[in-house]
Amino acid sequence: MKYLVTGAAGFIGNFVAERLCIEGHDVIGLDNLNDYYDPNLKLARLKRIKHLTNFTFVKMDLADRDGIAQLFATEKFDRVIHLAAQAGVRYSIENPMAYIDSNMVGMATILEGCRHNKVKHLVYASSSSVYGANTKIPFSEEDRVDHPVSLYAATKKSNELMAHTYSHLYSLPTTGLRFFTVYGPWGRPDMAPYLFTDAIANDRPIKVFNNGKMQRDFTYIDDIVEGIVRIQDVIPAANQQAQTEGSPFYKLYNIGNNQPVELEIFINCIENALEKKADKQYLPMQDGDVVRTFADVSGLEGEIGFKPNTDLQLGINSFVKWFKKYNKSS
Repeated sequence: MKYLVTGAAGFIGNFVAERLCIEGHDVIGLDNLNDYYDPNLKLARLKRIKHLTNFTFVKMDLADRDGIAQLFATEKFDRVIHLAAQAGVRYSIENPMAYIDSNMVGMATILEGCRHNKVKHLVYASSSSVYGANTKIPFSEEDRVDHPVSLYAATKKSNELMAHTYSHLYSLPTTGLRFFTVYGPWGRPDMAPYLFTDAIANDRPIKVFNNGKMQRDFTYIDDIVEGIVRIQDVIPAANQQAQTEGSPFYKLYNIGNNQPVELEIFINCIENALEKKADKQYLPMQDGDVVRTFADVSGLEGEIGFKPNTDLQLGINSFVKWFKKYNKSS
């Protein structure tokens, strides 16, 4: 089959593109290589899969309406895995328009491309951030998510609503995945694993927000990729019972480790991997952040017989090993 994977130079998209190619599919990988973080890391990710002869890279911005429309019309994709987005909760406060262009306009161009070219299944990235100020634990897909606390979260919830509309109006099968704090080798440098590891390794203090009283459902990259690849074979159809009220062509799942971890324990795992203690700078809660994330993954497990399960210390060990190698060579 032929796939479009957006965000192919990004953390998750790069691994998904690699996995699909290894399984024998043809993959067009799209990315705009923006400078939200060091583009050299994105180029290095692309370099690691350049040997795959069934992978083709296209540099293009999701907001390029004509360009995206032409790409769909030319390539006639069987399936689309849409992982590109302007990421980062805190950055959305500083540069909100980047999120409108990439996450809102970009989702619209992808949906239009799928609609007009009879794509058989669209799998797209949502986020645990949509749960916002929710206090019910664990977070379930059945919970109302009407109180986002960042623009990033609001754009991701909007993506879910847009997908539902296209599923309802055009019988376009769509599956949204709410990712919970993904980490691992080749991870983004603006996320806690990289920030903390870099600071501790170089004898700088780390910023510990909300005085460390936070929990995250850290999910290892291999588990995320496994979930994506399995669920893209489960195509929502009219003869299946709808998961929620509305279109039977629309599905939505949490994908997380189902095991929230205290921030202090997470930091301790990095200290163990580095064999070095952190200098902790305790700070108040940041705007747009949430105290806890915790995924109910029973829906995903029931559908594909799999749920993320990688031990945090093992995952952090793998990340730190990559971090040392990458920063020594880059």
